[in-house]
Amino acid sequence: MSEMKGKVKFFNQSKGYGFVACEDDGKEYFVHFSAVQGNAKLTENARVTFDVEDSDRGPRAVRVKVEAGGSATKEHAEADDDYAEDEDVSEEDDDKY
Repeated sequence: MSEMKGKVKFFNQSKGYGFVACEDDGKEYFVHFSAVQGNAKLTENARVTFDVEDSDRGPRAVRVKVEAGGSATKEHAEADDDYAEDEDVSEEDDDKY
């Protein structure tokens, strides 16, 4: 399937998933944070391009890229990555952050 264009309809940052509304076919596709390229976080109404692949739960957006001028927040994604890689932080410390 060719690359499609759309907008993020909804994305739950804490759960890591949401939905993309496709401009090409009018359908909505499930998207998981692991499908987003470039460590960007998706935000509502961000313009994206993506491919669609079938999964055991139905079609889903994959290889998701935020278009130039889109409203993803790469800086926040990098900060979250730094937090996740910090081996000295325990679950008990989560309340401090």
